[in-house]
Amino acid sequence: MTAPMGTQAVDRAAAVLTAVLGSTDPVTFADLVARTGLPKSTLSRLTTSLERNALLQRTSVGAWQPGTAITDYALSVRPEDDLVRIAQPFLDDLGALTGETVNLAIPLAGEVRQIAQVDSTYLLGAVNWLDRPVPFHCSALGRVFLAYGTPMPTGRLPKLTERTITSRAELADALERVRSEGVAIVDSELEPGLVAVAAPVHSSDDTVVAAVSVSGPSVRLTAGEIPAVARAVQATAVQIALALRPTRSAIPNPTARKAGAA
Repeated sequence: MTAPMGTQAVDRAAAVLTAVLGSTDPVTFADLVARTGLPKSTLSRLTTSLERNALLQRTSVGAWQPGTAITDYALSVRPEDDLVRIAQPFLDDLGALTGETVNLAIPLAGEVRQIAQVDSTYLLGAVNWLDRPVPFHCSALGRVFLAYGTPMPTGRLPKLTERTITSRAELADALERVRSEGVAIVDSELEPGLVAVAAPVHSSDDTVVAAVSVSGPSVRLTAGEIPAVARAVQATAVQIALALRPTRSAIPNPTARKAGAA
């Protein structure tokens, strides 16, 4: 059955746009004829229309490349947007399990950048950490990144509380524990009474691309509660890592056990 004219025109325009977007170099008109199989007159009308709508543009020699509408959109999409989209269901589940603040972070421009948050269900300890830079050396998220390859900060390590580790030798020992245990635990080093537990999200080549944390006040995240929270954080990090792999057959459902469960 022949497609209706409107649908046929859209399909042809899509074929032209796909041919240009799929090439690493600008595509000549003759190449577009060969790649799409369209008559020259039809192709001329389509490229003119796509150019008018800023979806294609000509180079100085008349070849076709993506237009400003395409490139502007590409520049507006941050690489971490896909990470947040994929991770969000798992972060939500971890927040429901623990009741505490959950964050997803990446190392960016020499700082820990928190890009997604699930708020605590409690009033005490509810803080918005999004886009609020925190130091590497005294945050659980930061220590995860330092333990797995992010360069150590230069200069003096600021002492933010009475418990902040400022000795590089002590920090090196703490990072070794992170690698050994697969989780970073920081108690009252960033802020008095604030406890955070973080775990790395590994890519398929074992690079750490992000970290997940649970944070809350020490009156709730006690020594007795931390092991269960740590297991939940690690399980969530693994689930996100599996979901990020392009060869996955399906995104796994969050299955981290409730913090505090045996």
